[in-house]
Amino acid sequence: EGQMERAERQRKKRCSSILVKMWLSVLLLMLLSACGKREGILETELLPSEEQRLVIYTSHKREVWWPIVKEFEERSGIWTEVTEGGSNELLKRIAEESGQPKADLMFGGGVDTLKSSRELFAPCEPLGLSGIAPEFRDPNGYWTAFSALPVVLIYNTKLLEPGQLRGWEDLMRPMFQGKLAFADPAKSGSNFTALVTLCRVLAKQPGPDGEREVLKDFAAQLGGVLLDNSGDVMSTVADGKALAGITLEESALKGIAAGKNIALVYPAEGTSVIPDGSAVLRGARHRENAERFLEFVSGEDVQRLLQRRLCRRSVRKDAARLLEQAEGGVAFPALQELHPINYDLEEISMERDALLMSWEFYFGTPEGEEAGQ
Repeated sequence: EGQMERAERQRKKRCSSILVKMWLSVLLLMLLSACGKREGILETELLPSEEQRLVIYTSHKREVWWPIVKEFEERSGIWTEVTEGGSNELLKRIAEESGQPKADLMFGGGVDTLKSSRELFAPCEPLGLSGIAPEFRDPNGYWTAFSALPVVLIYNTKLLEPGQLRGWEDLMRPMFQGKLAFADPAKSGSNFTALVTLCRVLAKQPGPDGEREVLKDFAAQLGGVLLDNSGDVMSTVADGKALAGITLEESALKGIAAGKNIALVYPAEGTSVIPDGSAVLRGARHRENAERFLEFVSGEDVQRLLQRRLCRRSVRKDAARLLEQAEGGVAFPALQELHPINYDLEEISMERDALLMSWEFYFGTPEGEEAGQ
């Protein structure tokens, strides 16, 4: 009898399970039917109107853009769609989409890179622009500065002693041949800036001839090793695959804070301090919202966040005051202590293509092939 009772209970349990599944299926079909009937209503209720949308292309890492975009959405009520990519990759995409742009704003990229593609952008002067320091403003309004990013050197603290790397000239010493971490300047806007800085500092004579000589020597010094991504520079040095590398102050400071085996060097000869920025696309469908975003990222709250959490320098005139308010932020050395070099954006944007062609020639990369492969 015990076996018969257990069998009967199991039978009832199976029947109950089947009935539950049948009812769930019926309910699901009813819901789908209701959704189909109310499709237009649902779209109207759930999807934002065109007046409440913004589409951003960004070269920033998620850790940078995510908190800023989410706070902007919270404060403005504007639904924001973000697509990530390398700055040069995104600029190429914007060029291909020109005439019918799918995005409204380019968020990120060195302003020298943005300036060289200014035909893709529309000049604008968002509210709050007066808060940005004059040296970080575009008089023609094609780009709006976001943060100031000095180019620096890093080295592996387990492989080098302090003082073995002091500046740009040291990178050309035999001990560093084939042991430098550097990313493809045709792909990375920050490494293009670094390459120009290297040329301007080390050229023994002004003009293209002097720069080409530096390009030739530096290409040979890399020993055929070129990284695809600027983000790989720090990890390559920290892992001991390279003795030293060229990167941005922000990346170096984050690596040190994370306990990586690296140290930061501000080059003794001086360096460039070029901001990255944002630019509104020509023909943007949501231009007003794009300008509201520019106003937001130029404001005190975001600029304070840069220095408190993101290891970036503010471009505002009151950056020193914001730094004092940024509890737990980085104690940046003053800009004048870095001996900023003259970095003529207009001149460099005009020379960009020629410089990259020379670089490809000296590095030995056939046109159309992946550098460093």
